[in-house]
Amino acid sequence: MINSYTCNEDGGKLNMSNLKKEDIIVVDKKVAKQTVVVTSLGNAMEWFDFGLYAYLAVTIGKVFFPEIDPAHQLIYAFATFAIAFIARPLGGLVFGMLGDRVGRKKVLSLTLIMMAASTLFIGLIPSYSTIGIAAPILLLIARLVQGFSTGGEYAGAMTYIAESTSDKKRGFLTSGLEVGTAVGFCASAALVTLLTYIIGPDRMVEWGWRIPFLIAGPMGFIGFYLRSRLEETPAFKAMEEAKEEDRHRASLKEILTNHWKPLLICLGIVFFYNTSLYMVLTYMPSYLTQELGYSETKGLVFNLLVMILLIPIILGMGYWSDRIGRNKIVKGALIGTILLSVPAFIMISSNSNLVVFAGLLILGITLAAFQGALPATLPSLFFTKVRYGSLAITYNISTSLFGGTTPLVIAWLVSLTKNSMVPAYYLMAVCIIGLVVVGFFVKETAGRSLRGSAPTVDDPREIDELLKNPDKALWWKEELPVEAVVEGKFNSNVTAK
Repeated sequence: MINSYTCNEDGGKLNMSNLKKEDIIVVDKKVAKQTVVVTSLGNAMEWFDFGLYAYLAVTIGKVFFPEIDPAHQLIYAFATFAIAFIARPLGGLVFGMLGDRVGRKKVLSLTLIMMAASTLFIGLIPSYSTIGIAAPILLLIARLVQGFSTGGEYAGAMTYIAESTSDKKRGFLTSGLEVGTAVGFCASAALVTLLTYIIGPDRMVEWGWRIPFLIAGPMGFIGFYLRSRLEETPAFKAMEEAKEEDRHRASLKEILTNHWKPLLICLGIVFFYNTSLYMVLTYMPSYLTQELGYSETKGLVFNLLVMILLIPIILGMGYWSDRIGRNKIVKGALIGTILLSVPAFIMISSNSNLVVFAGLLILGITLAAFQGALPATLPSLFFTKVRYGSLAITYNISTSLFGGTTPLVIAWLVSLTKNSMVPAYYLMAVCIIGLVVVGFFVKETAGRSLRGSAPTVDDPREIDELLKNPDKALWWKEELPVEAVVEGKFNSNVTAK
């Protein structure tokens, strides 16, 4: 194990054996809140763009795949939705590694512009009846660009907020990112619902579906302007201020070699997290319409109301994750999902609007627990120099393999088995795996500094308490990869056994 060393993992001279007052980062509360609001707003715009496709999946199937049997149009539409996730790992790799080199802020501005441009392009694509097979091909290209940009967006936003907030409030403030996600989905669902109600399903197929996509352009430029005015994170600035010879940029090989354990843990967490996310937010409206026979408007309204109610619940879960621990929140949600999935889907299959809504709300509350706690958990798995890249790569690989394909896989399984309870069984199996991952491999990080970073506070009065307990404040010091330290990759003076 590592006995003693002077760690420069963040680019600064942080002495593990003698934590000093100047080592502790004090963040401005006002700046931290502004960071959360602007980053979350940008994230909301990104997920507004992304959510449009999910909520217009039935209509898109009719516009771009009119010659396909109506029973399979949704599968083709969701296949095009899922195809974008092929590009997400590549986007995560490119933007993640870039974010660890040039900064979080610059990359987040770029991803937002790319998403807005590709979404605007979708709204301009002629229909199949106009240009034939070229229409779905162009749609596919636009979806790939969306996936590529999204690959760097969410992991970067999590990293940015986690590095800009104090240790004791990280759960609550990072949960604001998921509020942005919910607001983006709500806005897209509300707009689609309103348009469908005003002009009707037929006109939506003819031309109405284009309107939400055309709004993306102006929104993207607004988001870009707001993000460009943000400051870089304290952790990244500390690394940049180090002398050139003291700085070391981690390579992909180094990440895979020296950080393989947190990579695998992250894959497992994102597996159950995004399966639940895409089940509730993107699949359920189509499930209600195609499998249970509800009108498109009613299915969207139900899902929209659930998402609106989830916003304060997400913030509440983030708040309590700082006080009782993130792992307790996540474990409780996993157990709740395992026990309540079947009852929830039985309720959703009923003919009572109130009971259907209650079933959707049950699934939404367990999802809200994940959304409140996990945005602070995931960045804490990695050291600062590899945080953006490692998180972006693993998050997007897992999302592409399991989360983003959830609507397609579930739609196919339901079609194959003719069993409307398949989504419940699928969700239960995923959460059982998640319970094993969190229960055995995830350390509690509530109130603790990020790995590789000095403690961060927003009240100078907390400094004395931290100086009295340096080992607690720098709890991660024994976790530095021995191989990386010995080879000088963390620029540390090491005595290793």
